[in-house]
Amino acid sequence: METVTLGKTGIAVPPIGIGTWAWGDNLFWSYGKDYDATELKNAFQTAIESGMTLFDTAEIYGFGESERLLGQFIQQAKPLGDVPVAIATKYFPLPWRFNADAVSDALTKSLKRLQLPTVTLYQVHWPFDFFMGQTTLMQALADEVQQGRIQAIGVSNYSAAQMRHAHQLLADRGIPLAVNQVQYSLLARQIERNGVAAAAQELGITLLAYSPLAQGLLTGKYRADRAITPTGARQLSPQFSPKGLDKLEPLLNLLQSLGEQYDRTPAQVALNWLIAQGNVIPIPGAKNADQVRQNAGAIGWRLAAAEVEQLAALSGS
Repeated sequence: METVTLGKTGIAVPPIGIGTWAWGDNLFWSYGKDYDATELKNAFQTAIESGMTLFDTAEIYGFGESERLLGQFIQQAKPLGDVPVAIATKYFPLPWRFNADAVSDALTKSLKRLQLPTVTLYQVHWPFDFFMGQTTLMQALADEVQQGRIQAIGVSNYSAAQMRHAHQLLADRGIPLAVNQVQYSLLARQIERNGVAAAAQELGITLLAYSPLAQGLLTGKYRADRAITPTGARQLSPQFSPKGLDKLEPLLNLLQSLGEQYDRTPAQVALNWLIAQGNVIPIPGAKNADQVRQNAGAIGWRLAAAEVEQLAALSGS
């Protein structure tokens, strides 16, 4: 399988990852009701077998349950041989975390839940300063790299200016900023306008794209002529209304047409469009083995350059 390097770290990962926000989370998702740990374990094993060994989690996903489940699955898979997993998790800058020890303590707890001595990527979940400040935060993260508990540093939801600042603070320690995790899809292209994508390209920072299927809008499941109601907060989104879906019809038709041409689904085409941007790793969620296999169908092939441009033009910038 082809790989993508995380920034300038030399760490190679697959061109697509698995987002695990829904793993163990019953506050925003329906864990324990519509799916359970058994299905998630099957999803994990299927991902490993498909070569998708990058898993993105966070300490706040399911209040630590996502990390705990990943730790269990990794340990249970070990009898099958060494599992070449790459775990990306996140530190949440809560207001009362005001010194470098808070970073160390949070990482210690994440590693314990994951049952790992080190993580591939440790990201700052949001660009909040509060009482700690970015300088103290980045210095603490750099210390952890030098101690070997994290292999690479990332940020999430950082603006271009915030990303440049973090990049410089780490560069002063001789450590690259590897990643900025941002919302990015055919229907969420703000980073192309606000300077984030350009700055990432300039500085050699990889973009991890969360919500790459726009909460399901790009799967083709929801269409103006189909009476399918989304679950949760999506019911309140104007994009999921009949009017919103009607507006998306030309893009959804093109995704379907290209999918038929390549024998792929609209979702796989939408994910492939992100991969085609270069230096972008989509991390769609997956709650069962079938969804993992669907995600895997986005790799191993390439949209033509003209098709990439056609999708970009139709979705708008």
